Amino acid sequence: MAGFRNGRGRDNREAPQGQPQHHGARQWPQGGNGHGEPEYFGDPGTPRPPQGGYDPYAANNPGHTQAFSVHDDPYPQGQGAPYGQDAYTQGATYQAGSAPGPVGPRLHWKQLLSGVILRPAPTYLQMRDYAMWAPALIVTFLYGLLAVFGFDGAREDVINATLGTAIPYVLFTGVAITISFFVLGVVTHTLARQLQGDGAWQPTVGMSMLIAALTDTPRLIVGMFLGGDESFVQLLGWVTWLGAGALLTTMVAKSHDLPWPKALAASAIQLIALLSIIKLGTF
Repeated sequence: MAGFRNGRGRDNREAPQGQPQHHGARQWPQGGNGHGEPEYFGDPGTPRPPQGGYDPYAANNPGHTQAFSVHDDPYPQGQGAPYGQDAYTQGATYQAGSAPGPVGPRLHWKQLLSGVILRPAPTYLQMRDYAMWAPALIVTFLYGLLAVFGFDGAREDVINATLGTAIPYVLFTGVAITISFFVLGVVTHTLARQLQGDGAWQPTVGMSMLIAALTDTPRLIVGMFLGGDESFVQLLGWVTWLGAGALLTTMVAKSHDLPWPKALAASAIQLIALLSIIKLGTF
């Protein structure tokens, strides 16, 4: 059908049957293969990239979206993932040896001695990579010097002996207890390593010596005045022994990255020795 122009100059030629009429609207070219591919709008004359070739409008090109990964800690500042768990692997099966490295600087000896009893978990974790021979040896030796006076028979012998005899006796007792606590600490560390622990031997031995000496100090002081055979002193010895067991278990768990049943098993020999030799007055 021949077309004609109306009064406004528009072309009124009819479109083929089945095709919509377009009154002066600009038509954008359709995709080349007509399979629903997106249209590319750009500067006139910009060729469409071949299928499977370089796409200037794809991501990671200048001016377009770029992919990236996020490695930020999902926990708020100052709050890390629970101990022994990675921030993105919570709930994973426990595996010994996954504890982090040093979590802080070496503690001053005053903070160390108070933290052993008052702040056990953070203190043990922070000191798991630091040796503490000076505090451990000094405290254990002083404990050994006073240990003689916590037992009725030994106290009487020292008091009734001459000064030349009493001083070597007290010094020998201090050295003997220091060596005994050192050996017990080595045994605890060896058992922890056999149970797949990953801690260093010097922090473990030093901390175990401090725990053994500091936890028994209340019983020793009371026994110096009341006598080691008194029922109250014996009961206090049991209470402090239970406290020593809890602290030793916590220390081994933190120092060697072990679950508490294995940590308790590693501390068992030392706890039995402390109970039979020191706290029950059979030294």
